[in-house]
Amino acid sequence: MRLRQAALLLPLALLFAPAVRAEYVVLKSGQRLTVTSYQLNGDKYRLQMAGGSVEIAAEEVVAIEPEEIFTPVPAKPVLKPPYRELVEAAAARYKVDADLITSVIAVESNFDPKAVSRKKARGLMQLLPETAARLGVRNIEDPQENIDAGTRYLRELLQKYNNNLVLALAAYNAGPERIQRYGRVPPFAETISYVRRVKRGYENNKASTLKKRAEGTERTAATSLPRTDQAQ
Repeated sequence: MRLRQAALLLPLALLFAPAVRAEYVVLKSGQRLTVTSYQLNGDKYRLQMAGGSVEIAAEEVVAIEPEEIFTPVPAKPVLKPPYRELVEAAAARYKVDADLITSVIAVESNFDPKAVSRKKARGLMQLLPETAARLGVRNIEDPQENIDAGTRYLRELLQKYNNNLVLALAAYNAGPERIQRYGRVPPFAETISYVRRVKRGYENNKASTLKKRAEGTERTAATSLPRTDQAQ
């Protein structure tokens, strides 16, 4: 009933509401979508958002709530991920993609050098004490040592599995012995989720890096073009 009343009042709301007004569409999943307008067509809502429009089943909508004032958030300046210099140094030393290292750190510790897991893995790349000892780590919480050793271990796994990223990440999370036992990614929800999260982060990071590189190339090319506005 509340949704039907909201739909009936929509024309008046759009007529008198200022352009900066917006609404929250609350879904069953708990997700809240910010929309500038909406329309109920049969059993579907057509939602108009900043990036375009989308249709969604009416049964998925729990409520439509007014947002007090819609204030666009200014874009934040692009910053380098934490510990980028240390990551790039390790990447160059061990020939491992820096974006992959950053993605592993993000999932493993969320860039907290003092993070400790329930399995006693520690530091940015969540090294187990025995792995850290084998790799010659003296201070497992030191960002430089942790990133260097974690990257070295990641390279070992990539080499072991012929650059199969999925198996290497699964081994990083669950241990190589589990890969050997199952002959594939072990059927553990934690490991499966871990591999997906790191891969998704890696793909996003790589896409962002390639975009920045392309934009830098375009700017360089534009500044190097000969001027044609000078008198001949």
